[in-house]
Amino acid sequence: MRLTTLLTDLTPDGRVLFGTRVLRLFAYGLLSVILALYLTEAGINERQIGLLLSATLAGDIVVSLIITTRADRIGRRRMLLLGAGLMLFAGVVFASTAYLPLLFIAAFAGIISPSGNEIGPFLSIEQAALSQTLPDKKRTAVFAWYHLIGSFATALGALGGGVLAQSMQAGGMSALESYRTLVWVYAGLGLVLGLLFSRVSHSVEVVSARAASSDAPASRLGLHKSRGIVLRLSALFSLDAFAGGFVVQSIVAYWFYVRFGVSPAVLGSVFFGANVLAGVSALAAARVAARIGLINTMVFTHIPSNILLILVPLMPNLPLAILALLLRFSISQMDVPTRQSYTMSVVTPEERSAAAGVTSVARSVGAAVSPSLAGLLLAVPALLSVPFFLSGGLKIVYDLLLYRGFQTHQPPENVVQETT
Repeated sequence: MRLTTLLTDLTPDGRVLFGTRVLRLFAYGLLSVILALYLTEAGINERQIGLLLSATLAGDIVVSLIITTRADRIGRRRMLLLGAGLMLFAGVVFASTAYLPLLFIAAFAGIISPSGNEIGPFLSIEQAALSQTLPDKKRTAVFAWYHLIGSFATALGALGGGVLAQSMQAGGMSALESYRTLVWVYAGLGLVLGLLFSRVSHSVEVVSARAASSDAPASRLGLHKSRGIVLRLSALFSLDAFAGGFVVQSIVAYWFYVRFGVSPAVLGSVFFGANVLAGVSALAAARVAARIGLINTMVFTHIPSNILLILVPLMPNLPLAILALLLRFSISQMDVPTRQSYTMSVVTPEERSAAAGVTSVARSVGAAVSPSLAGLLLAVPALLSVPFFLSGGLKIVYDLLLYRGFQTHQPPENVVQETT
């Protein structure tokens, strides 16, 4: 699917949701490069940083579960506006104080991404809104573009965060103040995000309203017919996210800083390239999935990327470590749009918001603990590289379990047959 075709296929609301995706991921990328450095400059130690990062993910479990499982009943637009408000709240608190108890409250109750990746209820609600306006055969391709522009936005945010911090410091501003300025920018982008969500029309609520009036009562999680498969997928996604939590972007940036003394500007450039490659790989995923299927694409691209992740800390110098990281990102995200499309394909339309929310929360549960464990490991010089090994190894276990459990469970549209 070409970009011009995509823009034609999307409704006005779909175009707004693509725009909010860009703004949100830019903000996440901007913050991810400097967050751990900012907290360090503010006098917070590695163990406390790890706990704070875990608090952001633990809070995401509660916030996302509450919002996504109520979005269809209370209103998707209202819930998206609430999410933007929580993003603004977290940014203001982090920029205003270094008082640890307040930071923990903002990390838990607000929305702040330590990885540069999606966090909060936005993705689940936006996916449900997009899916209801698309035919099944176009869903994976649209999700691939959705992920691509998000990756590009994260890349630009990471580059901008690193370059701006370096420039402000070169102009005489202290490292602490330069990082704090960027946290204020993050808060401001949360406000702009809310303004964009206010432009979403009430048409995104139509299908949910019909479902609520015509279908059988759902469980507390908003699931009924698809509950079994969603819970099985959620368990596996939780394992994958637990593994990924060891190497969130803030931690990887900190590892490069400690291991090789890399400056913020260079870190921003590295993660700019990494996220661009990740976005391109996501776009390629739609074509690969059309040939070999969604599950095969998820597994056969993910295992090599995790081998490359394990190789990053084994590289003897900075250029080779960066090369291994970039190669990893060039294929690491091909499972994301395919995973999202697969989840949407195996549930009924009226369960999509809930299914996306439950699987997203499961990922947050898995990812909530590992950053704090990584923080403990980073505090011991001899264990600095262990997070990479744990993450890569556990992700390979996830891939094998996913293939074993779902390889024979094809989505209804049967992607392979449609293109043969």
